[in-house]
Amino acid sequence: MEDFDLDLDFEQFENDLSYILNLSSSTENETYVTDGVVRYCPKAHVVDFGAKYLPPFFYINFIISVLGNSLVLYIIYKYEKLSTVTNIFLLNLVISDLLFACCLPFNAVYHASEWIFGRAMCKLVASLFSIGFYSSILFLTLMTFDRYLAVVHAITAVKQRRKAYAISSSVVVWVVSLASSVKEMILHDTLTDKEHGVMCESHGYDHDTLTKWQLFGYYQQFFFFFLIPVAIVLYCYMRIAMRVLSTRMREKCRAVKLIFVIVLTFFICWTPYNIVILLKALEQSFSSTGCPSDSLDYAHFITRNLAFLYCCISPLFYTFVGKKFQNHFRTMLARHIPWLKVSAPTSGTTSQSGKTTSCKNPNMLTDNTSVQLLQSVS
Repeated sequence: MEDFDLDLDFEQFENDLSYILNLSSSTENETYVTDGVVRYCPKAHVVDFGAKYLPPFFYINFIISVLGNSLVLYIIYKYEKLSTVTNIFLLNLVISDLLFACCLPFNAVYHASEWIFGRAMCKLVASLFSIGFYSSILFLTLMTFDRYLAVVHAITAVKQRRKAYAISSSVVVWVVSLASSVKEMILHDTLTDKEHGVMCESHGYDHDTLTKWQLFGYYQQFFFFFLIPVAIVLYCYMRIAMRVLSTRMREKCRAVKLIFVIVLTFFICWTPYNIVILLKALEQSFSSTGCPSDSLDYAHFITRNLAFLYCCISPLFYTFVGKKFQNHFRTMLARHIPWLKVSAPTSGTTSQSGKTTSCKNPNMLTDNTSVQLLQSVS
């Protein structure tokens, strides 16, 4: 009888040991682990949707961004002074967008199949992607604030808007963006999944830790990189519009329309994405299942790509709506296309002279300065 009990105890010990070994090995490969229970979120349809639609969109964004931003860089280098405040900010915006865009092909390959670039590139691409994304929205906000200074405080801002001010502000933006992206460098790593192959995701920590970091990222994105920039953009453009409307220049209608288009485009591209981010954060905070809903995942895919598109085309949008850059572009084309040589300078000269003679009161220096600065830095 004692031998039989000993055999049973030894068999039970083997079963317990096997269970513990299996549980410990599963915690190394699964992302959702809480109290020894592995949570599996079936997202096959969402993954298939991303694999089908995201890679082409990423490649298109990459091509548009590289071509457009390279064109802006060429025009700044060829026809502009790099020492001006506006061009320093614009140069940094182009760099941040190119940094962001260069990560898109890696993510396109990843969504189409698996991560094939190794562990170091996983951390590097995730970090650069976040740095480019965060710095892009901060530089757009900084350029809006600088435009507000140039237009609303045109006289007093002459002393403040110096090269040192532009360089120091740009350094602050890069430092903030880098600090906000440190978590991506720490948390992102490669792991092997039986169904999806090699993945580049946030893992290596327990479920509660990863959830807290993810929630921190959601709220950081919504409050620090959306609400605060939106408040600054709205205030600055409202003051700019009021300043332009108080002038007596005929082109104030065009300037106000330009302001409306800039603000509307900003809201269309950024608001849906950040609303989805907030909803995902609230769902993750109060949901008992731990798995996000499919509808929010689909909405996140779509709205995020809209925000990505704005990041890629923002330098084009902020430069070529201004007549100064339009004239530079015509001049560049005229050098390579002979039949544009006559029309390019004529349109710019006629337009500019027409504006000068159309003023009801040409002695109003502040009115002229405000509208001209708005058009030049737009």
